Amino acid sequence: MQSSNARPCGSGGDAESSAGNHHGHEVARAQASAAEAPAGVSAGVRYDDPWYDELASGWGETGADGTSAAPVATARAERENRAAAAADVYLEVQRSAAFQEVRGRYRRFVVPAGIGFFAWYVAYVVTATSAPGLMARPVAGAVNVAMLAGLGQFLTTFLLTWAYARHARLRRDRAALELRWDTQELTRSARGGASS
Repeated sequence: MQSSNARPCGSGGDAESSAGNHHGHEVARAQASAAEAPAGVSAGVRYDDPWYDELASGWGETGADGTSAAPVATARAERENRAAAAADVYLEVQRSAAFQEVRGRYRRFVVPAGIGFFAWYVAYVVTATSAPGLMARPVAGAVNVAMLAGLGQFLTTFLLTWAYARHARLRRDRAALELRWDTQELTRSARGGASS
């Protein structure tokens, strides 16, 4: 018994019978296309099946002499190659002196500021737990040392935020923006796009 696509229907679902049926279908298709092919047209091309496609590269297709055909470069491989080239651009920028200078400026501000703020916070908490008499000492009316130190935490948070934004604007933003533009241009050229 044969199915509607001219393949024999085998009994049994083992790999040998399906592989044999697949091979038989390829032979029948090649014979049919060779008989129908007009003069000067390759026998491997079928015009009656618009959805027909060759096997994916590396899936066992063979050349005319029976040897394995060389894998065909795919669009995905080309995209991956361009992406790898773009990734190399980022590594190159990361190793550049300009990038290291921007990172150095960032670290020279953030590390001391972070350590200072953390020390101030720990001092507040330790003093509140270990010296409650000091923290309860009144300063003006109902306001005591603990309330002033707590409000000082909020004040230093806002001051630190302002100082960070000012430092970034004055010492890092322009250099970082130039690095960003250079990186985009290098990435665009590595991916094969037009740079304007």
